[in-house]
Amino acid sequence: EVQLVESGGGLVQAGGSLRLSCQASGFTFDGFSFDDYAIGWWRQAPGKGREGVSCINIADGDTYYAHSVKDRFTISSDNAKNTVYLQMNRLSPDDTAVYYCAATTDVRQWTLGPTEEPYGMDHWGKGTLVTVSS
Repeated sequence: EVQLVESGGGLVQAGGSLRLSCQASGFTFDGFSFDDYAIGWWRQAPGKGREGVSCINIADGDTYYAHSVKDRFTISSDNAKNTVYLQMNRLSPDDTAVYYCAATTDVRQWTLGPTEEPYGMDHWGKGTLVTVSS
């Protein structure tokens, strides 16, 4: 089974930066390789629904962003390490949320911005908390 493990969350002041990492493993049992996936990040703030933040289509490197994070967040991948990163700059308290890594073999399943279930992902991580203080 594919596993996604997030790291890099924490507490940061407004205007600061954090980098999240998503380490993927278990592809041998899935039948797909890392390159077959579109991997990215969702977030869920306290009392709110889940929001697609950003994703990268590993095969061609195309990246996609929600309007709320465009020009502040950058997604990238290290294919040799099966890892996806989210560099988050100019953070604001509105970015406070649990950030989840997720993957799907169909990039068209990604919704960037607020949405409702079903979210269309094949695999999810357990999440990492990002708290931005004012």
